[in-house]
Amino acid sequence: MTFLAKLPRFFSKPWLHFLLLGIALNDISGRLFPDPLPVIGPLSNERISVLRRQWMDMTRTVPSASQLKSMIKSELDRDMMFHFALSRDLHLYDPVVFQRLLRNMSFLKLSKERTNEEVYKEAIDMRIHLGDEVIKRRMIQVVEQILISRNPPDSPSEEEINQAFENRKREFRRPNRYTLQHLYFPERKNTTVRSAMQAIRKDNLTPEEARKFSSPFLPGYKFVQQSGEQLSRRFGFEFTNNLESLELSVENWFGPIGSTYGQHLVWIEDIELERDATLAEVRKELIRELDRAAYKVALAAELDQLRMRYEFRL
Repeated sequence: MTFLAKLPRFFSKPWLHFLLLGIALNDISGRLFPDPLPVIGPLSNERISVLRRQWMDMTRTVPSASQLKSMIKSELDRDMMFHFALSRDLHLYDPVVFQRLLRNMSFLKLSKERTNEEVYKEAIDMRIHLGDEVIKRRMIQVVEQILISRNPPDSPSEEEINQAFENRKREFRRPNRYTLQHLYFPERKNTTVRSAMQAIRKDNLTPEEARKFSSPFLPGYKFVQQSGEQLSRRFGFEFTNNLESLELSVENWFGPIGSTYGQHLVWIEDIELERDATLAEVRKELIRELDRAAYKVALAAELDQLRMRYEFRL
């Protein structure tokens, strides 16, 4: 009897009917009653308070309800990625986690007279990795890399680079830049400063020769191609405002010019007038920012997909 002739008798077996029925019922049950999704959240009141304090420390303002909600959502995403890493045992194969746990065990004085592997295994058994923020950040970085690798963003095209440059020309405009030397007088006595200026002009002293009239100034005496913003970091905004209010010319002394610290006589060596930046000057910066923006978009899309595998409780 051929194999095909035996098939009707084979399919008439009761045990096969029960097997097929069981498979069908199991499939239907799985569709009607799927396994519950892992639950992320809610954050404890203590963690929410920490988020609120961190915001206030950085911004000196109280977060609004929408800002706090956004921070909570971001924190839940971090918890989700950490859970994903643990569920895939990524922490068991990461050298950063390995070294961090050895360090923690050494700090707890639990690593004496044992091999690194034994100490590491005990740390995992003690679940120390679950409460370590450094390990959590590392695992989140690893998960982000995995998610991005699934659909890596394209490098920006020349058209995108040129368009971004045109859109941000005003932002990239180069301000005036000054090359100058100065003499510093901590006391606001105009007679002292003016007598120094008279001596400088009478003897036609160079800035280096005139430095004998200056008091010590920790940031230095000569500044090359400094913008107004950079000078303000050294001298304060009062100095920059006073300097830029003058009709400056190169190879001339100006002053006294007041600052946060006192008064200054300033020798203007060179002025590079403000101008539009060239694409070549800002190209690398543009590419970095476009890459960063594309990375965020790609990561956000992958996180949307990952969130579908979890249940969130706010």
